[in-house]
Parts: sequence; structure tokens; C-alpha cells
Amino acid sequence: MTPDDFPRVELGFFPTPIDELPNLSTEAGITLRMKRDDYSGFGGGGNKVRKLEFLLADALAKKAGVLITTGGHQSNHARMVAAAARRFGMEAVLVLRGNPPTEYQGNLLLDRLLGATLEFLEPTAYFTQVDPRMAAHAQAAEAAGKTAYVIPLGGANPLGALGYVRAVEEMSRQLDAAGRQPPDIVAAPAGSGGTLAGLYVGIRRYWPKTRIVGISVSRDAAWFQERIAGMANDCAALLGWPQDFKPADIWIEDGFVGSAYGVPSPGGIATINRVAQSDGVLLDPVYTGKAMDGVLALAASGKIPAGSDVLFVHCGGSPALYPFAKVLTEAPEALPA
Repeated sequence: MTPDDFPRVELGFFPTPIDELPNLSTEAGITLRMKRDDYSGFGGGGNKVRKLEFLLADALAKKAGVLITTGGHQSNHARMVAAAARRFGMEAVLVLRGNPPTEYQGNLLLDRLLGATLEFLEPTAYFTQVDPRMAAHAQAAEAAGKTAYVIPLGGANPLGALGYVRAVEEMSRQLDAAGRQPPDIVAAPAGSGGTLAGLYVGIRRYWPKTRIVGISVSRDAAWFQERIAGMANDCAALLGWPQDFKPADIWIEDGFVGSAYGVPSPGGIATINRVAQSDGVLLDPVYTGKAMDGVLALAASGKIPAGSDVLFVHCGGSPALYPFAKVLTEAPEALPA
């Protein structure tokens, strides 16, 4: 089987381009290109569109009337779930980690414009409360005669991961058409693990010599290795592909998170400025800024060898730039490490 054998709704503007970064490549001593999934279009764009194409098909098959999901204050995923709900005549409930904001900016503003119901959970209590609160919203929807469909954090489950198996197929066709070989390394942020799980499954099948590095923006490497290996195995099983991943197969770098998930890091802020001024590309403080900081540091240290052909998956997130305007214009060294 292939991902196209599974029910899927069309949301994204695909194929997204593969962009050259000539100036940054020269500075870093590697060939650095970018899969522009920030251009995926629907609901403001980002990597979660690919996952939602499969998850929404499942929700529609189950006649869902309410989509429920979770994320951080500036969750790209939550914003795109809200947009997808509206596209298909559903309601959206977003249970977000963070205290109620004093103003709605960035993705929170877009959530409001899309008419989502928002619930905020105090950050330290979030981890114990989020599942019960989503369950309570699902029960309330059912009591009102509506079918609820709960989408996990980041759309990260085996069905959602099919979106990035399909993305590898798309990239393979693009490189073939351009007469280019598969990259040496594919790099992507690791936030909830679903994108990396799909990449591992797709790349093992189509580009078996290519390595994958996930730059954590949230958790430690061991947590991601267990999670991604398990999700990749389950995704491969859906497809009937004979793949078996062990945690040790998963390459995660966890030294670039900064003080916490969702909090800008000094290296991430410096990298956002660097990439904007080198090649005119906008990254974000939560995901792609930290991940690109990791890639450039790995190239500088030699962990990514000089001259490597590196393809970075741009997962979107530019709406999150605006709430951090003050931080972005301060000296990076003033931020907590």
C-alpha cells in the first residue's frame, strides 16, 4: 500500500517548493535547501496540513461535528485544526497550554478569527489536566448530540504520520525532475514527533542512504527516540511495509530547546535574524528558529560533515513571530538560556 490508498481530503497547496539557500549555504559550508511547507497554504500554512488531510478524512467518515485538540499558546496545529473545522462545517475546541492572554496576537488571534472555543490551562497543571479536559469537551459535545473527534497534540499518530510519508514521495519526484540526488541529511524540528515518524518511514523506503536528524524544541532525546520509533513502526504497519525501528535508530539533538518549549532561545532568535538577513526566509521562535540553530551548530561542529547536502523541512509558524516582537528585537544574550 501507499498513502494514496488511504482516505484523504485535499487541504494543502501541494507540491510545496524546495528552495535554495545560497548565502547561508556558503556561510555554513554545506548545501542547504528547504522544503517550504510553510507554503502549504491552508489555514495559514505549516506542516500540520499534511497530517490533517488524513485525520479530517477519518473525522468525516465518523460524521464528526466537533474537532477537539491541544497545543501551546502559539500552536500552529491548533490554528490549522480550527481552520479545517470551519472548512467542513464543524466546531473547534482548542485546549491550550498557558494562562489566558492579556491580548490576542499571532496564532491566538487567528484562533479567535476562526471562531474556535479556547480553554487555557496553567502551564504546570497542563500535563495532568489536558487529557481529562479534552475528554470533558468530547462528553459535552456528545451530550449535545454532536459527534466529537479528538486529534492528538500535533496530529501525531500513525494516521497523521502518513502525511510525511507522502511528503517524501513528493520530494523524491521533485528531485528526480530536477536531476538531483537524494540529500545526505533531512532535518526537521521535533515537537510532537509525528512529522519525524512519517519522514523515517518514507525515507527508509525511498532514500535509504539519507540520514534524518530531529532538532528537539520540547523534550529530551530519549523521550523522542521511544515515541518516534513506536509511531514509525505503527505507521509502517498501516502501509504493510516491513520496517522495524528501534529507539537507537532515531537521531535527535536536544541541546537547542532553550529554557522551555514555546519560550524563545538566544540561539533561535539569533538564527531567525541570520536567516532573514542572509536569504530572506522567515523562521519562527517556537519551532524552525531553534531547529535551524541546531542544524547550523551541527554543521559548525562537524557533526554534519562539511559539504553535506542538507534538506531542512520548514514547518511554518510565521504568525508566532508577532507576539514576540519585543524579544526578537532585543539582544539575544539577554534571553534565558
